[in-house]
Amino acid sequence: MKKIGLQLTKFVYFFTCGWYLFTLPVHAYIDPSAVTYIIQAVAGVLIAAGAILTVFRHKIFAFFKKNKKADESEKSSIEFKDVDD
Repeated sequence: MKKIGLQLTKFVYFFTCGWYLFTLPVHAYIDPSAVTYIIQAVAGVLIAAGAILTVFRHKIFAFFKKNKKADESEKSSIEFKDVDD
């Protein structure tokens, strides 16, 4: 148990030292209002995608139902051919 604690202490020490040694000071500021604009844009895109999926939901489901029925009819015709032979 002491070995794990020692390893953890070493890791934290070297990580902290490396963090302070290899980071560069920056003189920039990201305004919180700019971040909220980005969040609003992402949320708007997601909401628009959801609205589009909702509008075309019936067409999407009909497409998959049609493909499923075609697959089932192919399977049933193959089964009947096997039975007839």
